[in-house]
Amino acid sequence: MAPTTLITGGVRSGKSRFAEQQTLRYQPPLCYLATAQALDDEMEERIAQHRARRGADWQTVEEPLALPQTLARLDGTYGAILVDCVTLWLTNLLLARDQNDTERNEQIVGTVHRLATTLRAMQTPVILVTNEVGMGIVPEHRLGRLFCDLAGQTNQILAASCDEVYTLICGLPLKLK
Repeated sequence: MAPTTLITGGVRSGKSRFAEQQTLRYQPPLCYLATAQALDDEMEERIAQHRARRGADWQTVEEPLALPQTLARLDGTYGAILVDCVTLWLTNLLLARDQNDTERNEQIVGTVHRLATTLRAMQTPVILVTNEVGMGIVPEHRLGRLFCDLAGQTNQILAASCDEVYTLICGLPLKLK
């Protein structure tokens, strides 16, 4: 099995840059598996900034929902795959489902477990970027609280299954595992 790395931290903590640096240790071609959707001008600008930072060794694959299936399909095609980001993927899953909270959460956590299983079977190194959202205040709205709970569960599941885990604070990486 190939090594898997989870990189977490707060917003604008340097996670993506660090993840890109870690991915560049591998031979090209490199895959940037993007989960973001450009649904507004601000997100389009963020995506453009990320693309401008990457060089010709990168190929971008966009997948907002079917992350485990897409990773399995891409396995063996690239020198390494960078997934940016898990919490945007969770947002996409959360907003794509129209069920009661319990059913939706169970399905999403099941999908996260499928992702962890897929990661353990990969022959291609995978680097995942995720946000640490549990260090702030509890959100005022139900959907925000649901998201924080899911993100916390997801990060724990993925951290347990990854070989290495880093957190970034003020642009500085700290190896946790």
